[in-house]
Amino acid sequence: MKNFFTICFAIIFFNSNNAQIPVGKTTLDYEISRGGNTLKMNGSGVRSLAFLDLYSAALYLQNKSKDPIAICYDDSNMSIQLKITSKLISRDKMIRSIQDGFKKSTNGDTVDLKSRINLIEQFYSKNLKKGDIIELAYIRNKGLVCMMNEIELGVIPGQDFKFALYKIWLGENPINKSLKKDLLGV
Repeated sequence: MKNFFTICFAIIFFNSNNAQIPVGKTTLDYEISRGGNTLKMNGSGVRSLAFLDLYSAALYLQNKSKDPIAICYDDSNMSIQLKITSKLISRDKMIRSIQDGFKKSTNGDTVDLKSRINLIEQFYSKNLKKGDIIELAYIRNKGLVCMMNEIELGVIPGQDFKFALYKIWLGENPINKSLKKDLLGV
């Protein structure tokens, strides 16, 4: 009987309009709508440093995938959300993380992306606080839509930019290997 109630709860939980999934010490939406498509959580995890959780992250795709390079190359609508869970995440640390992430994801070759990297740095140059949600939604034929707490900050064109950005979490040299596995659902 206990299993019956667990199954019923899971069905109701995952079919509700605003179903949320626990990710670390917070929750993130199971489904979001971007660019006219419903995107489902492919995987989620926590970015930690030593014993401190910095943010919870989720990767949203139209169709689940465990292939990180295919996801980065894909021209379909998708999104990565980062929910800040630590007071230690500051504007300056976020800018440094963006710069370091692009250097790692491009093997140091950021020349063609420099002006667009400057744009993303400008978009996220505001002070961050615990609970803020940074979203990097790629919308086909539009570009990378940068959002903060559901407010659009701007759009950065180019699938090549999205490829380099998503490789920060999903590339051969990701910012965190265990988070990469979590985002891929493996």
